[in-house]
Amino acid sequence: MQHLDLQVVQQAGQWARDGLRVWLCTVLCTYGSAPRAPGSLLAVSESGHWVGSLSGGCVEEDFLERVAAGEFASRVAVVRYGDGSDSRGNIRLPCGGILDVLVENLPGDCASQAHLAQLEAALLGRRRLLREVDLGSGAFQLHDDHSQGPRVEQGEGRVRLRIGAAQRLLLAGYSSVAHFCAEFGKGLGFEVVLCDPRDEVMDNVVLGGIEIRRELPSLFIANGGCHRDTAVVALTHDPKIDDLAMLEAVRTEAFYIGVMGSRATSDKRRERLRRIGGLSDGEMARIHAPIGLNLGSKTPAEIALAVLADILRTRSGVAREAL
Repeated sequence: MQHLDLQVVQQAGQWARDGLRVWLCTVLCTYGSAPRAPGSLLAVSESGHWVGSLSGGCVEEDFLERVAAGEFASRVAVVRYGDGSDSRGNIRLPCGGILDVLVENLPGDCASQAHLAQLEAALLGRRRLLREVDLGSGAFQLHDDHSQGPRVEQGEGRVRLRIGAAQRLLLAGYSSVAHFCAEFGKGLGFEVVLCDPRDEVMDNVVLGGIEIRRELPSLFIANGGCHRDTAVVALTHDPKIDDLAMLEAVRTEAFYIGVMGSRATSDKRRERLRRIGGLSDGEMARIHAPIGLNLGSKTPAEIALAVLADILRTRSGVAREAL
């Protein structure tokens, strides 16, 4: 599944290769209700074509008019929409929110082409990048990203943007808890993949909008199914599925790895993984077991909520102690 950011960067790259100037726009922050999250992208070519989204349509229309009128000639600008303070008039969002947009003016040259190609590689899951933009000069730098945190960070005249693949939720095996995790994950914008080889289970699965693969999760993981923006969760209580998935997941760069079970079950699993899989202390420390936040969950839906909450906590770089 291609997420919208990837489509934006791929099209911007094609425009740059055609020698066209491109305005690359990024939502920096939102206040109140806003239709698009920080980090969302829009690209506009000098020929007037555009791809992506910043809002429900009103912002895009105004921005296209301003580009056509010759505005945004400078290398970089930050524009606020929603509070009526813009010199062009009172552009107010229907939802009543406010958003700040970073506008970068990229010439259709080799440097822009190379830069956009690197962003595309990151969005395809080949690497994760921190893109740093100087708000004074418009100069940008790329660094490898080995941490978790917000998609957009601002400070000291610079903006840091996290660029990576669509967040993936890999469900290692189907269960009632996995069912709710799939539904919650879709609602949170994850690309959800369910792997389970059991025909007797999968023949009765009814889930829309997710990728379903009838194979061992461990095989999917071993064949490149995980990238750095993947959360792997095993929720079946079947060691043939759960344990094997853990053994493969710790060999990847997945940002979250967790397996369901009580403390006693988790202790027994750790002993098996050390004895059979030869996992090191560092590899064992990557596995969240018992999985999820301690919310007092009892029902499958409540357990799934605790699992997704812990994944979001980890993705946002928030320590458990900070909750």
